[in-house]
Amino acid sequence: MTQSRFTPAVLAALAVRLTPRDRKILRAVWDHRVLTSPQITQLFFDTDTATRKRLLTLHHMGVLERFRPNLPVGAGAAPYHYVIGAAGAAVLASEDGIEFATLGYRRDRALGIAHNQRLTHLVGVNDFHATLAAFARRHENARLVTWWPEHRCTAQWGQTVRPDGYARWHEDGHTLDFFLEHDTGTEPLDRVAAKLDGYALLAQRTAIVTPVLFSVHSDRREANLRTRLLQHPAAQTVPIATTSRTGGLINDGPAGQRWLPLHTPNPRLRLATLATHWPHLGPRELPAQATE
Repeated sequence: MTQSRFTPAVLAALAVRLTPRDRKILRAVWDHRVLTSPQITQLFFDTDTATRKRLLTLHHMGVLERFRPNLPVGAGAAPYHYVIGAAGAAVLASEDGIEFATLGYRRDRALGIAHNQRLTHLVGVNDFHATLAAFARRHENARLVTWWPEHRCTAQWGQTVRPDGYARWHEDGHTLDFFLEHDTGTEPLDRVAAKLDGYALLAQRTAIVTPVLFSVHSDRREANLRTRLLQHPAAQTVPIATTSRTGGLINDGPAGQRWLPLHTPNPRLRLATLATHWPHLGPRELPAQATE
């Protein structure tokens, strides 16, 4: 799709129809590569019905495109997954004051995520973010100060670590910075534990110790991973907590009392309360790009 299609007149017509919330949706979909309709509800709407109506309009406008991945027989229908459309990319490029080509949009790449083996992993990470953001929308005492998806983390720290997300979470006066490792069970546990080497090296190079949170798909996997992590030398210097997604992260989702620090058998703690478990870790200055 070339820039020539999106003349000033076309962009002006889109500007009339797009609301400030629409623009935030476009930015979020582009930043996360793909968002499902339930995730967009969590981030921006109060009801599924309102979400479906507006997303259908945005789809017809060409600013968003969508697909439904196939599920196993008997599993029902997957929700629509939304990616940025060519018109949406043109709007974002215009907002950023850059050429369409500079944005790096390609329709085949945007829709190619539908066939990417990492789709399930990416949707899972985005679900973590959306659920955490939804909790903050419902509670005045909570705020997701910062969320960086994987590609932004890679741009900042990719020579040393490649976390699935980086966040600053604030609730009830407690603030916690953390890296997220979203485990789907496809990697050997020894390889997952070996990621601690990079986090320990990053802490050494920056003099900033940031906790690493492992979200694991089952209770058994979590227990086995904790055994591997306890055996790893870097676990003595890198703060670690784990959770199992068994039960769909009920009870306030990832913000809730789900997290088990590595060297503490019980009880599980709320996400924000982890900050009190590691009192030597205070809020740090965020990297320059983290202004949202």
